[in-house]
Amino acid sequence: MPTAMERLIWGFGDGSTMPVFDTPLGKIGSVICWENYMPMLRMHMYAQGIQLYCAPTADHRETWLPSIRHIALEGRCFVLSCCQYLTRADCPDDYDAVQGNDPTTVLMRGGSCIVGPLGQILAGPHFDGPCILIADLDLNEIPKSKYDFDVVGHYARPDVFRLHVNTRPMPPVTVSSGSCVDPFDEDK
Repeated sequence: MPTAMERLIWGFGDGSTMPVFDTPLGKIGSVICWENYMPMLRMHMYAQGIQLYCAPTADHRETWLPSIRHIALEGRCFVLSCCQYLTRADCPDDYDAVQGNDPTTVLMRGGSCIVGPLGQILAGPHFDGPCILIADLDLNEIPKSKYDFDVVGHYARPDVFRLHVNTRPMPPVTVSSGSCVDPFDEDK
């Protein structure tokens, strides 16, 4: 979901672009930047069994870490969040930074982190320059952490709440002949 002025450059995706991939490292998926504030999108990722939840961002504010910890605790998954450390010297010469043009000016201060399935910080956040964060992740912690709370399992309350996710590609133009076609009709 493009945010603010991002809408001038990027368009919308659709539900076909929100998969979780089963890999030798575990089930990996990604939710980008402020899309992480969308509860239904997070629920869709949890329902796919995400274990390694990647949350790249450009948000280097103090409020990001509590959000990432909440996601890890809510989804009982590992969350890997990266945010770049960027100085004015890293940008092209013709870029006029609002923060100033001194090459040492910090434009983005980083804040990458790795969080465990009970919300514990395993690495970071790092704000002091470029770095690579490392943490040992034991996927066996995930089912243990879901023992008391599993948002899409025993705690889900499907008798009250349901989420329908359309994962079909939704092209901007469709052509049909004959009767009116509902693009959300499950039988089509």
